[in-house]
Amino acid sequence: MERPVVLGVDVSSARLDVAVGSSGEAHQFGNDADGCTALVGLAQRGGVTLVVMEATGGLERRAWLVLSAAGLAVAVVNPRKVRNFAQAMGRLAKTDRVDALVLARFGEALSPSATLVPEPGRDTLAALLTARRGLVEARTAMRNRVRATYDPTASAHLERAAKTLAEEIAAIDGSIASAMAEIPEAKEAADRYKTVPGVGDGLAAVLVGELPELGLLDRREIAALVGIAPFNDDSGKHKGKRRIWGGRGEVRTLLYMAALVATRFNPVIREHYARMLQRNKPKKVALVACMRKLLTILNAMARHKTQWNVATAGVDD
Repeated sequence: MERPVVLGVDVSSARLDVAVGSSGEAHQFGNDADGCTALVGLAQRGGVTLVVMEATGGLERRAWLVLSAAGLAVAVVNPRKVRNFAQAMGRLAKTDRVDALVLARFGEALSPSATLVPEPGRDTLAALLTARRGLVEARTAMRNRVRATYDPTASAHLERAAKTLAEEIAAIDGSIASAMAEIPEAKEAADRYKTVPGVGDGLAAVLVGELPELGLLDRREIAALVGIAPFNDDSGKHKGKRRIWGGRGEVRTLLYMAALVATRFNPVIREHYARMLQRNKPKKVALVACMRKLLTILNAMARHKTQWNVATAGVDD
């Protein structure tokens, strides 16, 4: 049986460094429209079955979408997993060419699943959500500077800047609403999620824009994808604490806030939280368990296209 051909693509702002399998054959293209077209040509000529690239905060999106549109399977993987794989191989050096080769070998060894391609419009929504987070962080930093500045003239400049950022956040909220209105079933899905006590506009929008797998995976898979599935740390007689790590940080952050609210106002989550505390679980552990419970509920609602129902929400899907 022929060995699958895997392309490893290391992405930077200007370049795509490409390794064809573990053969050592290397190519380099620009990270632009022409470069992506050339990459597609290389993949199609070589009978490539999988392209592997790291999630790089958005730099990979053009290549990912162009390759996927050409019918190629693309796995956008967690950089930490790839780095751990490289260390296990003894690859301690880090250059773009080496990284591309490591990605190719990672794909050959582990055969990661292709990453779900966003529906039309979801890419715009995800970009707007990312931009909004940047604006909110900038506004928070500006407000902190205002509080730390005692000179009235300097404070006035900083306050005007903070006001401008607040206006931009309000404007981008309108753009997010417009983007959601253009995505089939997006507003319906967001409204459905918001029927759950504790889930607000922010989490609903992020679930639509940045977690398209919701409803398509089982509860364990979706928890692992978000980064709230606990992993064991046991060896022999040693029984270590189970920990969560990795996953989609933006989704996890808002899910944490929603779970915190839900422990007070959502009867199912409140009961789950109380039960965990009665079992002498630390509050942080109990809250993570509530995050998983809340995500499981949302996952079931997305799969069955149902609204919040307290009678069935406590049953794991």
